[in-house]
Amino acid sequence: MDNNKEILVTEEGYKEIVDEIEYRKTTFRKEIAERIKGALKEGDLSENCEYQESKEEQNKNESRIIVLEHTLKHAKIVKHNADEKDTVQIGSKVVIKDIEFDEILNYSLVGATEADPVAGKISNLSPLGAELLGKKKGAIINVSSPGGIVKYEIMEVS
Repeated sequence: MDNNKEILVTEEGYKEIVDEIEYRKTTFRKEIAERIKGALKEGDLSENCEYQESKEEQNKNESRIIVLEHTLKHAKIVKHNADEKDTVQIGSKVVIKDIEFDEILNYSLVGATEADPVAGKISNLSPLGAELLGKKKGAIINVSSPGGIVKYEIMEVS
């Protein structure tokens, strides 16, 4: 990972990162410490699953905090440009239609760190996100997928 590269985030995404760091440094750290303390009271650590799992969870938590802090340090908040509201940009909500299957899909275009396809948040770096970026309502885009090229029509941008 290039340590000096800007990481694009929406204002909402920035707040989510700040909140997650706060939670992991306070509440979650205390919960893990309590579990470790409880496991230590049980004695023999070599056979103690709760202790091993808690230490592993502690390591994962600290690693996640480091990643989040790095993200925050290099974050560039991308504000939605109201003058260009009809153009797809990071922060846009987009309604597209899969032309072949006549299926309507709703997405929010976000920075890579915020991407959550299950929640309808797609990255500007994903094949679909990259094709959408800068396009307007009515545009037809072609997106490479494992099954071949998929054609979408942009129905709405907000």
